[in-house]
Amino acid sequence: MIKYNPKTWFSHIFTFHKSDTVYLLWKELIFIGLFTIGLVYLEVHYLKHAEKLSSLMSIYSLIGFVLSLLLVFRTNTAYDRWWEGRRKWGDMVNNSRNLAIKIGAMTTNKEIESYFGRMIPNYAIAMKEQLRNGVILEELELTEEECASIEKIEHKTSYIAKLMYEKLHRMKQDRLITQEEFLSLDYNLRSFSEITGSCERIKGTPIPYSYSMFLKKFIFIYVTTVPLAFIHVFGYYSALVAIFIFYVLVSIEVLAEEIEDPFGKDDNDLPTDEICAKIKSNVKEILC
Repeated sequence: MIKYNPKTWFSHIFTFHKSDTVYLLWKELIFIGLFTIGLVYLEVHYLKHAEKLSSLMSIYSLIGFVLSLLLVFRTNTAYDRWWEGRRKWGDMVNNSRNLAIKIGAMTTNKEIESYFGRMIPNYAIAMKEQLRNGVILEELELTEEECASIEKIEHKTSYIAKLMYEKLHRMKQDRLITQEEFLSLDYNLRSFSEITGSCERIKGTPIPYSYSMFLKKFIFIYVTTVPLAFIHVFGYYSALVAIFIFYVLVSIEVLAEEIEDPFGKDDNDLPTDEICAKIKSNVKEILC
């Protein structure tokens, strides 16, 4: 995730980052410019319907208003998914700390503290990678026996939660914690699976295909035909206007697609690596 000062907005105008949509769309921008120049050439030298086409300006203004409403809805929906993902990771931080604090307060057994000092961060790290391309076992703090057993499991976060539950049950059986303390710990540990399920729902449920396909077609048809409405006004300069319109509309759609899955490694995705490092640091400080 890119960190920046939102108050220095003027400098952002002249800053180009690799995540800028100009880098992603430069081929399409050139195509639209050349396509518009071709339309102007045909209109000026062969068709000569510029005056008749001037009435299209009002129609395209209305269509542009409808398109802007669709894009606003699209952007808001994508940002809601991004923000919900951030909230869930915030809950993960809070519940990891709370679980560590409770365990540290309920027992002075160093073996137990060390165990949960490994497993709580392991859960967050496994969840981070599971939402990407799969869990990397080398990133987890596991014994050889734990590593051998978890390697065969597909949903590794659930297995890590299972190991922590087994440890809590042994603590209760050995009377190291009471039933009330077990239930208190259960609340925080159960929330781990709920947070994972919510994040998997966000990742696994993109915007409906039909809506996405319609919006892309709508934008393409609008951008490739809108020069007809102002050829008689701008002439060959219509290419610049068309490029600008294409850049604005398509950039909104591209950015919405990027942030609607906020768990990857794109520049605008959530800083889950930093969050996991924070969880690991806080838990180790509390328990180890």
